[in-house]
Amino acid sequence: MKKKSIPIGRPSVLRHANAHGILKLLRECGSCSRADLVRASNLSAPTVTNVVKDLLSEGLVEPLGEGESNGGRPPDMIRFRAERGCLLAVEISAESILLLLTDLNGSELETQKLSLAKRKTTPDAICGYIGEELKILLRKQKKTRAQLLAMVVGVPAITNVEEGSVLSISTLEGWRSVPLRAMLSKIANCLVIVENDMNLAALGEHYCGAAQSEKNFVFMKIGTNVGAGIFLGGRIHHGSQWSAGEIAYLRLPSISRRQPTIHEFGELEMVLTSSGILKSWQEESGKTSRTGREIDAMGILNLAQAGDVRAEKIVRQRAEIVADIIVNLSLILNPGLILLGGEIGSHPALIDLVRKQLEGDEFAVTKVGASAPGNRAVLWGAISLALDAIPGVLLPQPAI
Repeated sequence: MKKKSIPIGRPSVLRHANAHGILKLLRECGSCSRADLVRASNLSAPTVTNVVKDLLSEGLVEPLGEGESNGGRPPDMIRFRAERGCLLAVEISAESILLLLTDLNGSELETQKLSLAKRKTTPDAICGYIGEELKILLRKQKKTRAQLLAMVVGVPAITNVEEGSVLSISTLEGWRSVPLRAMLSKIANCLVIVENDMNLAALGEHYCGAAQSEKNFVFMKIGTNVGAGIFLGGRIHHGSQWSAGEIAYLRLPSISRRQPTIHEFGELEMVLTSSGILKSWQEESGKTSRTGREIDAMGILNLAQAGDVRAEKIVRQRAEIVADIIVNLSLILNPGLILLGGEIGSHPALIDLVRKQLEGDEFAVTKVGASAPGNRAVLWGAISLALDAIPGVLLPQPAI
């Protein structure tokens, strides 16, 4: 086989690499002068001038006029035009579709929530809803469809990111081996990335949440379902079959009675989730609380925090399971932090009991914390992924 040489020194390749570097600096600093770019990039002044000229011609940057002088000639300031396009984050769940539209710097423009109650939830139907909501968002922001440069979609399922396909979603209609990226590409006509929602949640915590300084951590969600996103070496760990983090299917001696089946709920989801906690409460004390009022899982956790003996017993049982999971993850991955998220996982009553279970365990992680509240981790993780991807959209690789 004849080897092909890689044209490292080819002018178009070097110019493209320089343009990527300068664009990255402009996106990070907001506005600066050409002299600032020379100092920050270590490129020559003529090279920076040529790159800026190319970026101006593409409409990616714009001149701002003269800046403040430090004694000499006032510098000519330029900035990245974040309003030139937009990015869309989408989170699909059994209950709703959440959407977040941002500019090219990741600044929030608009959010939207569509309830799926009493709606069809087939792949075609979900894609149709996303298309309609996208039209509304773009209209509100006076953006054209051509200005949408990337869409990142989070789904509660094992997802082949390379193919953009979803293996299975048990809580939605007809979601088996769905080519979601191809379906959404016809609607959006832009870069489409499909990712597991827990992986995006971990990215969101790293981007703007409780794990911004961590390179090795695990995000665990416990709410209506159970899952995890594993962040190792500064990036998401997918596993060889894209199923890393599917902790709902973990085998635990006190719980597991059958082999895990991919198209069914994991056995941990029957115990740790809101429905599992509510079921235990009903078995312990009937369908209502002492006041005679109906109660939900959050109410049970609140009672446990307030010292209710029955509620505390139920939550302690869950805390023991979660602590076992954390020790197992610590032995295998040795992360610096494990974040607990979701309405159940981030509740102080559970976290406090988990920490007590881990006291004195030499193999427990050094830190167990709650995910940042209200940061919409999945959506912001999607935006983070889109921000990393758009330089390749704005400045396509030249043909070699």
